[in-house]
Amino acid sequence: MRAWDAYTIKNEPISSLHLMNRAARVFTDWFMKRYPDTSQAVLIVAGTGNNGGDGLAVARMLDQAQYAAKVVVCDFGTRHSVDFEDQMTVFSAFSAVYPTVYKSFDAFQQDNSVVFDGNDLVIDALFGSGLTRPLEGDWAKLVGVLSNSGQEIISIDLPSGLYGDTPTPGDAVVRASATFTFQAPKRAFFFPENADFLGAWTIGDIGLHPDFEQQMETSSYYLTMDDAASRWKPRKKFAHKGTFGHALIVAGSWGKMGASVLAARACLRSGVGLLTVHSPRCGNIVLQTSVPEAMVSADRRAKYWTEVPDLAPFSSVGVGPGIGRAPETAEAVRLLLTGANIPLVLDADALNVLAEQPQWLELLPENSVLTPHPKEFDRLFGETTDGFHRNELQLSMAIRYRVFIVLKGANTAIACPDGACWFNSTGNPGMATGGSGDVLTGILTGLLAQGYSPESTCLLGVLLHGLAGDLAASDLSQEAMTAGDLVEYIGKAWTTLDKKKKDLANAEFIPQTQP
Repeated sequence: MRAWDAYTIKNEPISSLHLMNRAARVFTDWFMKRYPDTSQAVLIVAGTGNNGGDGLAVARMLDQAQYAAKVVVCDFGTRHSVDFEDQMTVFSAFSAVYPTVYKSFDAFQQDNSVVFDGNDLVIDALFGSGLTRPLEGDWAKLVGVLSNSGQEIISIDLPSGLYGDTPTPGDAVVRASATFTFQAPKRAFFFPENADFLGAWTIGDIGLHPDFEQQMETSSYYLTMDDAASRWKPRKKFAHKGTFGHALIVAGSWGKMGASVLAARACLRSGVGLLTVHSPRCGNIVLQTSVPEAMVSADRRAKYWTEVPDLAPFSSVGVGPGIGRAPETAEAVRLLLTGANIPLVLDADALNVLAEQPQWLELLPENSVLTPHPKEFDRLFGETTDGFHRNELQLSMAIRYRVFIVLKGANTAIACPDGACWFNSTGNPGMATGGSGDVLTGILTGLLAQGYSPESTCLLGVLLHGLAGDLAASDLSQEAMTAGDLVEYIGKAWTTLDKKKKDLANAEFIPQTQP
């Protein structure tokens, strides 16, 4: 981000101070929309670096908008940035928001009752993304007071004390209610150990030069609606069911046929032309009545899966939901791995079987898709100490076995065999319910059958799955959602994506009024 700032300053061109003011304006506009009551008392707690400079600029803008703003600068012996000093000179000595400067935590603490009046919204502008060591001493004490103040805290760029790209040692970090970051999310946003520090986070576009983004090499990407819409292939007029592939889903066992039903229904909603479900014989009536559009291949066993059907007719295979881990089922997983000549989608108990027989990972067809939740991932590849290291392990395993690993979570991470990782932007906690993963397996299997590349299958499928969850939560609430609701909202997710694709196409033909 510092390099992107510098590139923008040189090539727009724009001064560093004006770019800081532009960022502050973007934050302030967002803040005023979120908190429109101008009588609300706002306390900006600023450091003496560029993050503090952002805070000073925000204070001026809020004052101009008639907010009841006040500013304190914590100058605990640190160096001052040039832009911070420039922002300080803008204030008149008679300004209503002229900063009060504290040279030590003790001085700040002595005025605690003056600083906090109990009703303030606090804007944290102490430290941004430039930290290289944990906060300690007076800074750690200050962060503790802020976090324990009971006030609502909004952090600019990053909660002070949080590292952006590596694990944060200790817990001397501001616990924000919300975080407003500039231009692009930080890797720290995508790992669960940081959730209590970040609160709800938002990205603000501050107009950094687009050429830098195109030139910058990165292995981490944020998966958005635009990305998914660009990969979606609308149907042609004379298409027929054979155009969209024939998928095979191997799922279900005695007492777990619901997993098979959910995966099958989701596969159909993904747009597959034909679907066959292979399940134990106990699932025949269940599937024929609940998913009449699917064909059923019955195993010789009544209660669990033991046989691999002829794979020749199928353009994709998804396996795992509800299959259990009986010895004969485990052997069937091995036979499937050795007999398949196309990428597979593996979920749930198929992954647990692999965890019990890790040497079978070498049998995975290239470009297969594995969809573990965190516990399944740990069983497969080993436990890690934090989200950063788990993500690194995820990437290394994707590269080693030439597969896609879809690690399910709040921002599902898709590790690709080329070393890239995509973090999903859709989904919500209402999807934390039994069967949600079965729905994702069905969607991915259906997209793969239609001829989408494994990479496009993962990106489009994961975003579509989360988008269906968001649409369902909007109508039903997160608490009331079930996995079956996700299936019902896949159609609405497709129409939403269709609108996005049309908007993108139309945008290409809008005349540009300026370079």
